[in-house]
Amino acid sequence: MRTDPALALVRRTTLRAMAGGTAYLKHLASVPLFSSCSNRDLQKIAKASDEVSIEKGRVLVEQNAIGHEFFVIIEGDAAVTISDQRINTLGPGDHFGELALFDGGPRTATVVAETPMLVLVLGQREFAGLLDEVPGLAHKVLANLARRIRELDAKIYP
Repeated sequence: MRTDPALALVRRTTLRAMAGGTAYLKHLASVPLFSSCSNRDLQKIAKASDEVSIEKGRVLVEQNAIGHEFFVIIEGDAAVTISDQRINTLGPGDHFGELALFDGGPRTATVVAETPMLVLVLGQREFAGLLDEVPGLAHKVLANLARRIRELDAKIYP
């Protein structure tokens, strides 16, 4: 899996070693994005992803950079900015980075850790594979994209 140069990894734990653990699968199931997944699907997600600890202040993704990863926040908070203007705060259960993986375009925002964070990271190949293998995950990612489009529409066309 390729990693953005801006990512400073304090501690990296491969989930492949923990993929079969019932406690860990319950932990994954508590993440809203994965809540409708079966245990088998959760095992696939665990095997395909890396759990990464991020220090406060680290840039996870940078606007206009080419993206290669999808992130799911397990613990901590991150600030989202576009053109140096803060637009959102993300927390546990939120995810980001999928747009760049879908169309190969640049990142649309910068995301910076506001607190120490624990995130799941999926590389481009792993993300695409999981969307094919875990239809429930694909549906949730698409539903979240649709929600974000509707929110933008409401701001632009009140």
